[in-house]
Amino acid sequence: MSAECIFCKIVKGEIPSFKIYEDDATFAFLDIRPVNRGHTLVVPKNHSRNIFDSAVEDWLAVTKTVRKLAPVIEKAVKADGININMNNREHAGQVVDHLHVHIIPRFKGDGFKLWSQSPYKEGEAVSVQKEIKAHLPQ
Repeated sequence: MSAECIFCKIVKGEIPSFKIYEDDATFAFLDIRPVNRGHTLVVPKNHSRNIFDSAVEDWLAVTKTVRKLAPVIEKAVKADGININMNNREHAGQVVDHLHVHIIPRFKGDGFKLWSQSPYKEGEAVSVQKEIKAHLPQ
């Protein structure tokens, strides 16, 4: 754990939270600035900044907890759907440098917009595909 990390402090009980769930490896609590009612954060108890430096075991534990909680949260708050979201690094919207996944209940007409999308330009998808494949471990 990191002595300065706000999520580590929440896991240790040094900062109060609205805990939803806890097991040996993960901790889930209500976001204090929710997109919608029931917006929950799932974090590993072991500190890591993001998906890039987390231990595989911690990442798997987080995804298992997200999978367990998402349908429970959706039912509890009578949501029409659920977004599962994770931001990695500042320019992707990560605000707290502790790996965390958002479970965001969605409601018809809630006004929360999804990302805008546009198609690849001619030949661009093939180029991007090659770039990604070139970086895959052998």
